[in-house]
Amino acid sequence: MSWMRPALLTCLALVFVLTLFYEVDAANAPDGKAHKKAAGLQGGLRRIFMEERDATNFFKRRGRRAVKSQDELNVEQQQRLAADERKREYHEEQRNEFENYAEEEHNGEYGILS
Repeated sequence: MSWMRPALLTCLALVFVLTLFYEVDAANAPDGKAHKKAAGLQGGLRRIFMEERDATNFFKRRGRRAVKSQDELNVEQQQRLAADERKREYHEEQRNEFENYAEEEHNGEYGILS
């Protein structure tokens, strides 16, 4: 409990100093560097974000995209079939393991040796 009072006083002093420095920074007269930095930031944002009309045209073109070719459809179908086959094999393996386990448990209960 003796550490509580010094810790509280330290935190209050830290908050006071940070508040003081914040006000001093806010009172600085703006120089050309800050203005250039803000202008550079705006230029960067312009490169990232496009004009509204450009964005609208982009989405219109994407909306009128042609249907998938037969090759694309065939590849997707093959991938689906391969995934289904892997799932089927996995579940079959799990079922076989469980059947083996159940058979061993059953044989163990009745003292039957294979």
